[in-house]
Amino acid sequence: MAARTAAPEKRPGFFSQLRTLFTFTRQAYSWLPWLLIAILLVGIGIGVGLGFLIPPVAIWSVILWGVTGLLLGILASLMTMTRLSTTAMYKKIDGMPGAAGHVMSTSLGRNWQSSETPVAINPKTQEAVYRAIGRGGVVLVGEGSRGRLTRLVNEERSKVQRVAQGVPVTVLYVGHGDDDVTIAKLGNAIKALPKKIDRGTMAAVIKRIDSVSQSLASLPIPKGIDPTKARAPRPR
Repeated sequence: MAARTAAPEKRPGFFSQLRTLFTFTRQAYSWLPWLLIAILLVGIGIGVGLGFLIPPVAIWSVILWGVTGLLLGILASLMTMTRLSTTAMYKKIDGMPGAAGHVMSTSLGRNWQSSETPVAINPKTQEAVYRAIGRGGVVLVGEGSRGRLTRLVNEERSKVQRVAQGVPVTVLYVGHGDDDVTIAKLGNAIKALPKKIDRGTMAAVIKRIDSVSQSLASLPIPKGIDPTKARAPRPR
């Protein structure tokens, strides 16, 4: 019998990813092509203008500066499209169950530990609580109706305070109310919290909380977000 060969999965190329990113972003912003063209033209215009202004003025110098402006325009276009794709992703998942976990697991960086899996959930209503642990302490994020989240949030806060006394616990609610945090600002709101504990304490808190956390493997996880589809594709 011939041995099976595990062929490595072929990853999409740079231009394929770029095309996917462009298509994803244009679905939310139909004017994207015109914006990118304008950025390229502005970059070329600035480059050509500098070619005429900076001596010695020569045709080769103008061309060189024009090409430089084009390259800078391409870079600015990519940066603009990436930023717009992130905004489009937030618009797409806003209000969907699981959005908070998706954002927390992809946007907080290495200074915070979090997961797409909620630490508490109401299976009937899909209200959920997510947790992040970092230098700013412990953050509990409620997703759903604030009234129905009260019990879940209080239980998780009590659990944290029992095993990590003195560590600040911040509670945020995702939504569009006066005291809520929008899904687009959730990551920045968590990262903006002042540092209250050192890395050693942070590691100890993570270990203690993990040791008492109840497994949610038997509970249904909110459906509605497929992270592989909701995340804005990025060229690499």
